[in-house]
Amino acid sequence: MEEPPSAPNPQQAHYEAIHSDYEAHYYDAPSMAYRHRFIYRPLFQDLPLNNASVADLACGSGHNSIALRSYFPTVKTTGYDISDNACRDYERHTGFPAHMADLTLPMPVTESYDAALVIGGLHHCVADLKTSLENVAKMVKPGGFFMMMEPNDDFLMSNVRRAWYRKDKWFEADTEEALRHDALLELGQPYFERHRLTYFGGPAFYAVLNSLILRVPLKAKPALSKILFPAERLYGLLPGRAPYAAFLAVWRRTTIEPG
Repeated sequence: MEEPPSAPNPQQAHYEAIHSDYEAHYYDAPSMAYRHRFIYRPLFQDLPLNNASVADLACGSGHNSIALRSYFPTVKTTGYDISDNACRDYERHTGFPAHMADLTLPMPVTESYDAALVIGGLHHCVADLKTSLENVAKMVKPGGFFMMMEPNDDFLMSNVRRAWYRKDKWFEADTEEALRHDALLELGQPYFERHRLTYFGGPAFYAVLNSLILRVPLKAKPALSKILFPAERLYGLLPGRAPYAAFLAVWRRTTIEPG
C-alpha cells in the first residue's frame, strides 16, 4: 500500500507570506554590515573554502552565498530552500543553481559538497531535526565543514522568546524554536563533531538585524547601527552562553556515513 503524501510543511507558506518584509529588514545595508562584523567574519575565519563547493541551506534569495564569495571568490555555491520563489531568486541573484527541498523529509542526495552553510535555518526544522541533520550529513563530504548561525535556547531570556514566538505573526511557533547547541550536536552525531563554537547577540542583534521583529523603522537603522555596533562589541566580552541570543558553530564531518 502506498503511503499518503506528507502534509505540507507550514514553514513553506509562512516564508512565502513574509518574504518581502523579511528581505527588506534582514538584508538592508545596516543588517548586512552587522552580518559581516558579527556573523560572517567569525564564522568563516581560517576555513579553507577557496575553490570549495558549498551547499547554502535555507538559502533564501542568495545573500549569504554572495557574502561567502566576498571572502572566498572561487567558491561555488548551490542553494536549497523550501520556497520555490526563493530558489528562483537565488538563481537570479547568484548565477548558481538552487533546488527546492524540505530538510525535515528524507532527501535523495545526488550531489556532495565540501561544506554546507545555514544562517538561521535549522531552527525552522524542529519538526524533524534528526532527519534534517542526516540530510546535511549526506551532502557534506567526510572532512568537510558544516557552518551555522542559530538562535540560542540557553539564552537567559528564552522563556520570553518562546512566548513571543507564540504571539507574534512573524513566527510559525509550531515548527520553529531556538536551539541548544549541545543537544543539536548530539542529534548530529556520529556524523559530525564540533570544530568551533561561539555565542553572540546583544543590542544590535535585536534592533538592527532583527528590526522586523522589534518593528524598528528601516530609516532609523543607519543611525542606530552607529550607536549599537560599539555596544555589541562590548557586550560580546561577557562570559558564558546565557547572555547571548544566538550561537555560531562550525562542525566537521566525520567518516561515518548515514545509514
